[in-house]
Amino acid sequence: MSITHDPADTLSKDEALPQHPMVPIVLAGSIGTIIEWYDFLIYGTAAALIFNKLFFPSLDPLTGILAALGAYSVGFFARPAGGVLFGYFGDRLGRKKMLMLTMFVMGLGTFSIGLLPTYEQIGIWAPILLITLRIVQGIGLGGEWGGASLMVLEHAPTRYRGFYGSLVQIGFPLGLVISSGAFALVTLLSDAEFTSWGWRTPFLASIVLLGLGWFVRAKLPETPLFERLKERGEIARNPFYEAVFKDTRNFLIAVGLKISEVSWVYILTVFVVLYATTKLGLPRSLLLNSVVLAACIEVISIPLFGWLSDIVGRRAFYFAGTLFTIAFAFPLFWLLETREPVIIMLAVTAALSFGHGTMFGLQSAYFPELFGTRARYTGASFGFQLSAAIGGGLSPIIAASLVTVLGGTSGVSIMLIGLALVTLIATLAARETKGAALRQ
Repeated sequence: MSITHDPADTLSKDEALPQHPMVPIVLAGSIGTIIEWYDFLIYGTAAALIFNKLFFPSLDPLTGILAALGAYSVGFFARPAGGVLFGYFGDRLGRKKMLMLTMFVMGLGTFSIGLLPTYEQIGIWAPILLITLRIVQGIGLGGEWGGASLMVLEHAPTRYRGFYGSLVQIGFPLGLVISSGAFALVTLLSDAEFTSWGWRTPFLASIVLLGLGWFVRAKLPETPLFERLKERGEIARNPFYEAVFKDTRNFLIAVGLKISEVSWVYILTVFVVLYATTKLGLPRSLLLNSVVLAACIEVISIPLFGWLSDIVGRRAFYFAGTLFTIAFAFPLFWLLETREPVIIMLAVTAALSFGHGTMFGLQSAYFPELFGTRARYTGASFGFQLSAAIGGGLSPIIAASLVTVLGGTSGVSIMLIGLALVTLIATLAARETKGAALRQ
């Protein structure tokens, strides 16, 4: 099917911007996000499975797990800094330049984790270096998502923005599949082999993906919207100020729209793996396989939700996702406690697609659509990453603490319901952007 741009896609109804084929643009954006999410997510799996033993062995097992999750959370708190830094320069210098730089930063941080000596080898410097590299990862990912989203969105025709944006978002489930699959393979090794060198393999392999992503992205054109802004001399002097202080309402809406989905997905992919393997005594392979299956399904459901959002609107899927999360917050853990493999796999699959995919699939279109071109990179990135730091960075460690204090998962379910209510309020306050021309 041949798709051309509507004049209304761009600066005004009587100005058409240069057209570029969407396939290579979407491919480059998606491949890059797959690699970035792979790099970021393998840490979460490693933190749940092995890092407490290798980098925090002087602590008791529970404290070691909390410390490993704390180091995991550091990457999330670095993400807003990356969103501001790369967003600022992305709005000032261009989307493509920052997109290439974020990939290099992320790949370097991930590869270096695979080379780290353990606590047994260098003592306290091991966790210090681990946390430092986790910060590097977070800064890289903080700028990556916004750049990839804008690269696709600002090329896409109005009536297909939700669908094309969702193709950037499948980088998350595909990155999750590859990262979980990589660890599923290395966990087939003996415990001694996995502990000594097997865990390093998924981190070191990222250098190959980095080379592939760099090659594909190097051929991307800059977005026509940014080029037009540059030609007119209308580049924002301070895009951070414009996004956060002049467009405060939309910035806060973006933060609220993200909070439930990001907490939900990291409870599923990090805390649930930890809880099921340590408290319920389930094999780690079952949980990893469940996450992989759920992510494979989401590779299909995310583009489906993106496509449907171009037909019925973005807000409808946010309402559906938050209501599902509220309804499923308690049953999720009840189903895990059955210890039945089929039930567990189905529960994780449903939870990921309907509590995460319904909202996450829309965000590459919806968040940038809330902001004007002058500060779009900064506003979308910082709103997305600030909420990710709060929800994704804190939720697994808060959940682990709640289980320790309360002796069960009721507190975790109540937390998830509370966060879903925040997103529900943000959805009520948000405007519908389906079919609307992008703000300038």
